[in-house]
Amino acid sequence: MNMFNKSDGFLLMEFHHSPGSTVIFVSLLLIGYSITVLENIVIVFIISKNKHLHTPMYFFLINLSILDILVTTSITPKFLSILANGKGTISYVGCMIQCYSYFLLGSTEILILAVMSFDRFMAICYPLRYMAVLSPRVCLYLVSGSWVCAFVDTIAPTILVAQLTFCGSNRINHFFCDVEQLLKLACRDTRYLNVLNFMVSAVIVFGSLILIIVSYINIIIAILKIPSSGGRWKSFTTCSSHLLVVFIFYAGNVFMSLRAIKNSVIDFNKVAIILNSIVTPLLNPFIYTLKNEQVKHAIKSVLSCEDNYVEKRPEEKEFQHDHRIKH
Repeated sequence: MNMFNKSDGFLLMEFHHSPGSTVIFVSLLLIGYSITVLENIVIVFIISKNKHLHTPMYFFLINLSILDILVTTSITPKFLSILANGKGTISYVGCMIQCYSYFLLGSTEILILAVMSFDRFMAICYPLRYMAVLSPRVCLYLVSGSWVCAFVDTIAPTILVAQLTFCGSNRINHFFCDVEQLLKLACRDTRYLNVLNFMVSAVIVFGSLILIIVSYINIIIAILKIPSSGGRWKSFTTCSSHLLVVFIFYAGNVFMSLRAIKNSVIDFNKVAIILNSIVTPLLNPFIYTLKNEQVKHAIKSVLSCEDNYVEKRPEEKEFQHDHRIKH
């Protein structure tokens, strides 16, 4: 069996589609990518600009928007290049970087979503202690901890994959450097790496999911104790956007975690990647702003160059930089 020359790089493959649909697909993908980057930048700018949105919830939303930009950028530009030029060549180093960056960013985003569920738990279940517990320093620790945990969790499998030798064809049956497809090109048995990859994914995906489920069980219990139906509905709407984002995001990630122990059709895997890396980042800003009056008022305020006051709930008072936990 011929050894694969790493200096030649890899050849990424695209979807099986008719030649006539390429222009349409490239156009839609380019428009979607442009809108995703633009709308997430707008979200970051609006929240940063309006002091009335300097609360823990919006601090985490800024980080989610930044991650959405990075996740889709790690995949989409190369995918567009493959579709437009018909050339999917990528260097060995570039492939390893893309492989690691995608799963690092994806893992971090999952952890941020879990942190956001804890934020909603504190806001609804303990509104009077909300600002004291989620101080600026604690919020920074939670975000930094998410990055560190994702880095530690994903670095070992990537190093092991990078040390593999590859045989025969350099064709990766995907439009990005998917670790599952890389393992299929290895010269030696990689079953242990498949198991390790599954365990690493499971720790992040299912660990975060458990935290989200526990948080929302307590949230639902707290909401049901509210005497008025209007109060219950108002409390629920503060969580509805996050719940919808979690559902969309986890639907694809749970599938990708399970695929390591079950063979599946590769085009279906490609669809799952597109949903998580392209469609979800595109939808997130719409989901978080569609029914959010605070963000709508903030956008109007920025557009009109005014500093209008935005009415806030008690648990979402201004996120002062010099706030300290009171014992």
